[in-house]
Amino acid sequence: MKIYLQKRVGVLSKENAEKGRPRKVSLYLMYYHGSNKKREYEFLDLFLYHKPNSALQKQHNKETLLLAESIKAQKLLDYQSTSHGFVSKVKGQISFLKFFESEVQKRYSSNGNYGNWQSALKHLTAYCNGYDIPIDKVDDDFLEGFKKYLLGKNKSVKRNGGQLSQNSALSYFNKVRAALKEAYNCKMIRDNPVTRVKCIKEEETHREYLTFEELQILLKTECEYPIMKSAFIFSALTGLRFSDVQALTWEKINYDELNGYSIIYTQKKTKGAENLPVPEQAIKMLGERKNDKDLVFDGLEYGADKNKLLANWVSKAGITKHITFHCARHSFATLQLTMGTDIYTVSKLLGHKNLKTTEIYGHVISKKKIEAASRIPELYC
Repeated sequence: MKIYLQKRVGVLSKENAEKGRPRKVSLYLMYYHGSNKKREYEFLDLFLYHKPNSALQKQHNKETLLLAESIKAQKLLDYQSTSHGFVSKVKGQISFLKFFESEVQKRYSSNGNYGNWQSALKHLTAYCNGYDIPIDKVDDDFLEGFKKYLLGKNKSVKRNGGQLSQNSALSYFNKVRAALKEAYNCKMIRDNPVTRVKCIKEEETHREYLTFEELQILLKTECEYPIMKSAFIFSALTGLRFSDVQALTWEKINYDELNGYSIIYTQKKTKGAENLPVPEQAIKMLGERKNDKDLVFDGLEYGADKNKLLANWVSKAGITKHITFHCARHSFATLQLTMGTDIYTVSKLLGHKNLKTTEIYGHVISKKKIEAASRIPELYC
């Protein structure tokens, strides 16, 4: 890579021209990665006087140019050090909070994930309590302190008047771990302290799901929000997340005589490309096919009022479980495992990157096996 110091002459407004004010020249750096790659630009917030007409202006230009050249040299040295495997001293002095915020912005296009990173930033900022810290000063003690803070050892960690759940604390702590891993990979820090700090233990949670019989009852029960009812049943039959169901267009639904129906899409959450086989009954529920670019579930929205309609529908069906839209996905996984589908296949159908994520449903199946074993009538002599 090459770095060039460039100048851009500003436009002089009519007002400034009338007042005899000089035109200014902005200084910026151009990063040249090669003819086939996009050039990058960085403005330095430095300016020169265009055609200086006084000794003071000439002196200003001389000193500012020296400063700009110094910045350019430091940037080049920083790049060369990093590219040859050395840890950058300059990058190491970057604010950890600012670096973390930049990592948050990378997730902007992923709604759920972005919100989670934003929450982690909020807690990280509160933990720092107005004090910033260079990224290369984040060590074992800093991380241990943040763990205690998230787990409620610090009284300021409150949410709705109560302590953060252990799994929420785990989620936020993992975001910090991920940010430090990225900093290490970018040679901003010499070593990664997270390798020496134990992670927060995940707390086993109850995942509510519906049985086949309950889904059958729901299908026959009228709902105030018909599009949500269709989307929920479709999710229970395919395992698709709400975000993927909401974004589903007709062009993503394909059919061939050999393999039947399938959905080709990119997961909103993981960005993974998927080719998901789906049962014919799920497609028949959708009705007449529309234009390729049309949404399959046009008008499907998420919000507190829509969640209330979902709860009313479930209650009307006589089901007392606390059901959210995501429970449809849980129901799909549980039904598949109960009917004998191996966990690896279920993991692929759900689009999980890690088999451990799918193994959570194994606890549910174990309980169902125990219940099944106890159904055998007692033998009498």
